Amino acid sequence: MKKFVLGLVLSLIMVSPVFAWDVHTVPELQKRMNEVGFNILNSNRIEHRLIFMVINRVYTRDRWADVSSVNRTVWLKPTVLPYIDSDDELAGLLAHQISHGVDTYNGVLRGYISILNYWVSPNKYDMLADKRAVDYMVNAGYNPLGYIVILNKIMQQYRYDAFSNHTLITRRMMKIYEYIYQKYPSILADNEYKDNIYYQNFLLVSRKNRLMLQEKVETGSKKKLNYRY
Repeated sequence: MKKFVLGLVLSLIMVSPVFAWDVHTVPELQKRMNEVGFNILNSNRIEHRLIFMVINRVYTRDRWADVSSVNRTVWLKPTVLPYIDSDDELAGLLAHQISHGVDTYNGVLRGYISILNYWVSPNKYDMLADKRAVDYMVNAGYNPLGYIVILNKIMQQYRYDAFSNHTLITRRMMKIYEYIYQKYPSILADNEYKDNIYYQNFLLVSRKNRLMLQEKVETGSKKKLNYRY
């Protein structure tokens, strides 16, 4: 009987989530969003004012999150709440939009028309925001692998990106992984997400692309990799 009980306890431990998040309601999400968002701003010495709101916004460039170039508000849709399981994941979504928010302070008319840059070259600015997001997260004490995890849970996978405004999410996640690999290798060496099922799924889906990255590293190549679908 004791062996049975011990086995049951161990099995429960093994299937427990890696991170237990204590945010369950929209007001709780708003409070945590403020805490994480301002932690990112302060830790990175970002001298531009931004605020954070949970808003069920109809118009959006991104399905789950965005930043207003008019009033510098970073927002999340409340429908994203069930998909977030840690502060790392929340920080990833916010850090990306904070990067776009910082860009709204640059340019003529106090950055009022800076949003045009995003409309003209969305892939370029998304890639820049993803790299900044990783840096912002690390400086604020969050694990950037959580950013890959949340993207893997919420972003849709289309067939092509040749005629799209956005890079395929498989390629985008891989570029984020490559940036972490190159700049913060210790995070991958001491990987607290290794048992996370969503991260494991990313590793499964990205196996061929990660082999390409491994070959690039082993050969010392400097070429830009064209990751696969």
